[in-house]
Amino acid sequence: MSDATAAPASSQPAPTRAKNVALILLAMTQFVIVIDASIVNLALPSIGRALHFSRDDLTWVVNAYTLTVGGFLLLGGRLADLLGRRRMFMIGLVLFALASFAGGVAQSEGWLIAARAIQGMGAAIVSPAALSIITTTFAEGSERNRALGVWGAVAGAGGAAGVLLGGVLTSGLSWRWVLFVNVPIAIAVTALTPRTLPESRREEAGDSFDIPGAVSVTAGLALLVYAVVEAVNVGWGATRTIVCLVVAALLLIGFILIEMRERDPLMPFTIFRLRTLRGANLVGLLIGMSLFSMFFFLSL
Repeated sequence: MSDATAAPASSQPAPTRAKNVALILLAMTQFVIVIDASIVNLALPSIGRALHFSRDDLTWVVNAYTLTVGGFLLLGGRLADLLGRRRMFMIGLVLFALASFAGGVAQSEGWLIAARAIQGMGAAIVSPAALSIITTTFAEGSERNRALGVWGAVAGAGGAAGVLLGGVLTSGLSWRWVLFVNVPIAIAVTALTPRTLPESRREEAGDSFDIPGAVSVTAGLALLVYAVVEAVNVGWGATRTIVCLVVAALLLIGFILIEMRERDPLMPFTIFRLRTLRGANLVGLLIGMSLFSMFFFLSL
């Protein structure tokens, strides 16, 4: 009788420990994803000299990453929901690691920019998959709120830490190590993922990729990010900037109309009725604006 009562007590902490390990793994991954938007900033002069970048083109070492992350984020989330969150998390990590290595050995301007764009696509797959794993792993309420709080704090710290780490790696080793540093981290996390993170996917019948919605929102967000980052070089009143902003607005309006009619929308607008979601989105927007402002002033 005593053995029977003792067993549950000793096994009870195991799920909590497993969840904490999963949270550490997911938060560390998000930290790396956010860091990579800023880690190259202090390395830009060294990159420019080594690969003979022009001053205007050098900004694309940063912009190629942020452009693809912003453009493909929603599509990455839908892929995770339908194909398996853990599976897409691992695929995104492998893509991120390969692109990081390719960028680290880059021998030309176009090579590095292409590697950074693919790196951003990997990040756009990893980040929503990781967030979905958190929401399905941790029970709604205080447990999930604590996990999301850790996630948000790590994401906020990543931008500032990236600038510091980029300076240390560039001065101590080489600018190439601001990209190489991702490779062992991504390999380690990928190796631990099958034993640490549960697999899950959306269960509802009638799931689809919502191709019209995916194309319109991905193109609209990518064009919007492109217009914003290029406005720094060509000016907000330039014809190119205005045209890009107008086309991006039309695409995003088209996305809204598609989602209102789609039976299985990429973004069901009913989610915005949730007060906690609205608050989280507002905080995320403010964090993103603060990070973008920091990157802008560092590039001056």
